[in-house]
Amino acid sequence: MRKLQEYSVKEKKYMLKIARESIKNSLEGKETRIPKDCPKKLMEKGACFVTLEKISEGERHLRGCIGSLTAYKPLIEDIIENASKSAFYDPRFDPVAEEELEHIEIEISILTKPVPLKFTDYKNLIKKLNAPSDGVILSKGSRVATFLPIVWEHFKTDAGYYKEGFLTELCLKAGLMPSAWKEGVKIEIYHAILLREDDFK
Repeated sequence: MRKLQEYSVKEKKYMLKIARESIKNSLEGKETRIPKDCPKKLMEKGACFVTLEKISEGERHLRGCIGSLTAYKPLIEDIIENASKSAFYDPRFDPVAEEELEHIEIEISILTKPVPLKFTDYKNLIKKLNAPSDGVILSKGSRVATFLPIVWEHFKTDAGYYKEGFLTELCLKAGLMPSAWKEGVKIEIYHAILLREDDFK
């Protein structure tokens, strides 16, 4: 699997800053252009997901998540586009309102190129999945869904990570039967660098 790109603290802060600016500009009906001072590394092709979490009474609630699995444009462009889409075009949620923005935390997951995971049966699949580092793309026919590596946090138990539950929920997200992962599915994995606004406050 391709190694994760390395970014400086300055570059990480820059990415989070431009993601927030993209959302603010969209609220004001403005276009976000790539700044002239954009770090050179961020002009390389990259794929990312932008996740929004709303903090209310000390609890975090998902407020939007949109991303790209394939790198086909400069990473900075992908961040700008997916930040706006996650705020206003995630079909699971109403568009983010201006008064909500100050209560929303932004996360950016920068992805490696997905690679197929070879396995013999569902037991071997469970064995080969590496939690919590693997992001997973599950597909069967025309149905496709992915969970970012950060999603493993929701399947952590005292005994380890509940891989069966992770795959079951991923099947449901793809519109498949809960047990569809046990037969005839294609699995691809990727890794991600996670950037959180909370980490730089």
